[in-house]
Amino acid sequence: MIGTLILIVLCLIVLVVLWHLLQNIVKLVINSILGLLLLGVVKVLNIFPLLGLPDIEIGWIAVIVCAIAGIPGAILLMVLHVFGLV
Repeated sequence: MIGTLILIVLCLIVLVVLWHLLQNIVKLVINSILGLLLLGVVKVLNIFPLLGLPDIEIGWIAVIVCAIAGIPGAILLMVLHVFGLV
């Protein structure tokens, strides 16, 4: 009887931990997708050529940075592009 109660409590603890992890993962995935979309919109709208700069290139490194860092990563790539470092 006591073993069953301990097992139920352990299962509830695992469920709570998994619930919090899944909530954070969903937020990270949404942030990554929005970062990639931001970078794509800037490229499609030709923002940099309008400012007199060369168009931003979206390569594997840019995709990886946006996938890991999301919107701040996309903004960082754009700032580095303005200063000619990317």
